[in-house]
Amino acid sequence: MMAIESEKVTADVVEVSEFPHLAQRYRVFAVPKVVMNESLEFEGARPEAAFVAMVESVAGRQDTEGSSQG
Repeated sequence: MMAIESEKVTADVVEVSEFPHLAQRYRVFAVPKVVMNESLEFEGARPEAAFVAMVESVAGRQDTEGSSQG
C-alpha cells in the first residue's frame, strides 16, 4: 500500500519458489519477509503503525547518511 500511495516508496513482491537464489540471499524462512534498503529485515506481519515506523526509521537513516557524505 505504501508504494501505491507514495512515489518515494517502491516495492517488489517475489515468489521465492521461482527465485530460490533470492530466498537464499535474504535467508527467507518464513513469509512475509520484508527487506528495506538492505539495512533492515524482518519476518511476519506487523501492525500498520509499526510497519510505518520501521519504514520511517530506515528513511531517516538514509537521510542522515546522505547528508553526512556531502
